[in-house]
Amino acid sequence: MRRDQRSPKQDSILSSQYVVCEGRYNCRFEALDRTLRNLMSVTDQHKTHQTFGGKIVVLRGDFRQILPVIPKGSRHDILASAINSSHLWSFCKVLKLHTNMRLLMSSSNQDEGEMKIFANWILDVGNENIGSVVGDELEVKIPDDLLITTTDDPLSHLVDFAYPNLLQNILDYRYFQNRAILAPTLKSVEKVNDFVLTVFPRMEKEYLSSDTTCQADENEDVKQEWFTPEFLNDIKCSELLNHKLTLKQESL
Repeated sequence: MRRDQRSPKQDSILSSQYVVCEGRYNCRFEALDRTLRNLMSVTDQHKTHQTFGGKIVVLRGDFRQILPVIPKGSRHDILASAINSSHLWSFCKVLKLHTNMRLLMSSSNQDEGEMKIFANWILDVGNENIGSVVGDELEVKIPDDLLITTTDDPLSHLVDFAYPNLLQNILDYRYFQNRAILAPTLKSVEKVNDFVLTVFPRMEKEYLSSDTTCQADENEDVKQEWFTPEFLNDIKCSELLNHKLTLKQESL
């Protein structure tokens, strides 16, 4: 963009008091710094020498809880990509929360006490105040009251714990807004989803994708017959839907 050309988006940034952005990856963090320096220097050349062009930048999120995702990256790669590894981190001021809003929403003193214990435990995990180092990893023992120790049918007990009286609340969207089951891998997510689907009444219906290959000019050495429909249908990875989608009425 030429300096004598200004877009509406640039005018909006120039007139704003601060910029809010997602703060996890230092590459994006530093790219934002370069962009703001360039934009702000349009009105003041000295801004090019100021961090973020002199703008206040608010970084949302907590990278202690959600680390940058580096596919097949080592622990060193993940830490090196975090924003606190950037040279700009020294210009940041960390603001800490002092009031646990979830405790204010508790319905009884017992609930408040349990939530407070859990909140303090989570905070200690984030601050590495508990746990033991084994090799290059930190192992944390999860309290027994947070575990589902049933071994006969753990998946069923997990669903019953997260979604009590599921069938009675199947049409209440607010019931589902307050609950979720998190899993570390796609395989675990698929296993939970398949089980929950069996709990729902009604007949199930399957939807299949139509997967074909497209021969690109730059990949002339790749044989198209290598990628059969069966091979494409078996691919399961993040950001790509499975070949088969099974649904039931009221299951979404």
